[in-house]
Amino acid sequence: MAALAWLLIPLFAAVGAAIWGSWAARNRTTGDVSELADYAKFREAMERTRSGSGAV
Repeated sequence: MAALAWLLIPLFAAVGAAIWGSWAARNRTTGDVSELADYAKFREAMERTRSGSGAV
């Protein structure tokens, strides 16, 4: 029975590593669209404040 336990430890470690690896390699580009829209709003606001001040 002890030999079975020693064989299960690497199996659980391999499964855990596979889960962690798939989580670490996930696709995280879903938030880029909103971030780019927010950046465009920021740039527009900065252009408005720069053009309205009169000083360069």
